[in-house]
Amino acid sequence: VQLVESGGGLVQAGGSLRISCAASGRMFSINAMGWYRQVPGHEREGIACVSISGVNIVYVDSVKGRFTISRDNAVNTIYLRMNNLKPEDTADYYCTACEWPPSGSRILPLMDRWGKGTRVTVSA
Repeated sequence: VQLVESGGGLVQAGGSLRISCAASGRMFSINAMGWYRQVPGHEREGIACVSISGVNIVYVDSVKGRFTISRDNAVNTIYLRMNNLKPEDTADYYCTACEWPPSGSRILPLMDRWGKGTRVTVSA
């Protein structure tokens, strides 16, 4: 299983960015997929999870209304469209399979498999 995140960069507050995650192997087609982010020195946080079909989606409150997760099952890729970015969104972003349905308010990874991540930096 290989996960490759891309599309990160530097953006001003209020701006937008779309990041991608390409997944190889069977993991993508049989699991809900999610985005996670981590600030150095802090725990990795699940922020969005999309079901296998792409119809059902959950977000954490901090990104609800600003971020949109989607998946293209034809190319084994998930996306995260981030609008109205804030400096507190600065983090390394990762994708992996997520538990479905989610456990309470948390978006938990289904497995401990991670790519190298893509860094998003939002300047004030």
